[in-house]
Order: sequence, then structure tokens, then C-alpha cells
Amino acid sequence: MPPRKAPTARQCRVGAELRKMRQSAGLALAEAAALLSTDRTAISNTESGRFGVSGERVRAWAAGYACPDEAYVEALAAMAEERGRGWWEDYRNDLTSGTLDLAELEHHAVGIRAVLIMYMPGLLQNEDYARTVFAEAVPKLPAARRRRLLSHRLKRRDVLDRENPPTCTFLIHEAALRMTYGDSGVARGQLEHLLRESERDNVTVRVVPFAAGGFPETGSSTHYVYGPVPQLDTVQTDTATGPAFLDAETPLRNYRAAMDRVEELSLDPRKSRDFIREVAQQV
Repeated sequence: MPPRKAPTARQCRVGAELRKMRQSAGLALAEAAALLSTDRTAISNTESGRFGVSGERVRAWAAGYACPDEAYVEALAAMAEERGRGWWEDYRNDLTSGTLDLAELEHHAVGIRAVLIMYMPGLLQNEDYARTVFAEAVPKLPAARRRRLLSHRLKRRDVLDRENPPTCTFLIHEAALRMTYGDSGVARGQLEHLLRESERDNVTVRVVPFAAGGFPETGSSTHYVYGPVPQLDTVQTDTATGPAFLDAETPLRNYRAAMDRVEELSLDPRKSRDFIREVAQQV
């Protein structure tokens, strides 16, 4: 397969999973190359995401590595075969790769669970709120870039309307509800939009009130994206330089435990809607 100049996070994930598979089999690069009748450079480039790989090759390498998990292998092969041009590629020259990787991750998600501290969930933001958030960026963004970011943010919401949409649970801290971006009209409109979105069959909104006290991972918003099999789950966290993606077993387990704790502290969906209505009336 030809090398890719700028592999996406999802493409790199296929290679990383093949590396894990090889290492679980106890094989060094040279040993794997001899077993698979290829060269170690090809394996190394594939594992780093620089070379693409077909679903057929994923299955062949998995067989060579004696991977016993058929569901995992098939899910990884399907991921390797997904080479269609996603809608986010239209923004490739305008936005950062991390921003596009998040959209691609959401597009392929089976489920999403997120903890939001200071902002409304990107998938549940209305146009006025999102526009105001981007206007607060430092350094100030050029108008053309703000328009592209807004267009991309609104397009991401389409994943909730597709056939078989991901099941989403958003754990939103009271601080995010009360943080005012723009004027009171923008804030109230966003809260009303949040209430409408919470009525979707595939969306659950739960509020974490100030009264709940402290909880794990309070420093940043976090998304846990469920793949078709648990091995292909991904955590996305916000950083000062953009989204970061984690997929090793230990951080995945730790973030699941942290989110379980946050969910325990949150109000149930009915009480959460009542809470949001109360905040909207106070704006």
C-alpha cells in the first residue's frame, strides 16, 4: 500500500492495534517479518500508520499472530477497510488534524459518554452558543476561520440523526450550565436547546450539581468513545493545544472508573431536566 503523508488518528489506531497484536504474540519485528513473508520495514511502517493496510492483510497478520479474538479481528479489519472520504475531509486545509480526528471518531462511534466541565457538549451546542464560544478564542481567530469552525461544529451534530446513531450520555457540570457565553438570550437559547436534545431516544443528559462536591478528572472535559469491541474504545481529552487521544488499556479502564463515579454523583435524567429549566429561568 502507498504511504500516507498525514495519517489520521483512526489510521494510526489500526497500526497500533497490529503492534499490540504482534507484541502479545511475543514476536520481534524480525520474527514477525519472517513469519509473514514480508520485511520488518513494511511492518514498522504499517504499525506507525505511515502505510495503509487492507482488511485482508489485517486478517492474515492476525492469523499469523494466532489472535484468538475473532470479533476484535473483524472489527479491526473493518476499520482498515474504511477508506471513504468522510465529510470532515472538506475541512482538511482549514482546521487542525485533532479537530477532524474527533469528528471521525464520533462518526464511527457505537456510543459516547462525556463529562463536560465548562462548556456545553459540542454535539448539543446550538449555532448562537457555538459562535460565541469561538469568538472568545485567544488569540482572536480570523472571521473566515471562525466560520469554518462553526460550520464543522454544526455538521458534527448530524451523527445524532443518522440511522443507528450512537447512544450518548452527557454528564454536564453545573458550572457549564451557568457559564454565560454571549448575552442572556444566547445562554437561555442554549439551555432550551439542551432540553430539547435531551428528549432524544439516544441522548441522556445528567447534571452534576455544585452540591455533589469534588469528583475525578475535574480539570478538563473528557469523551469516552465506544468502538464496536472494547479493545477499540478511545478516550479524548481537551488540552491547551487541542484534543488528545488515549487508547491503552490502563487509561481506558481508569477513565471508565472515573466516569462511573461522576455518573453516581449526577442527578437522574428527570431531575436534570428540572435543574436545567431552573437555571434557564434564572438567566
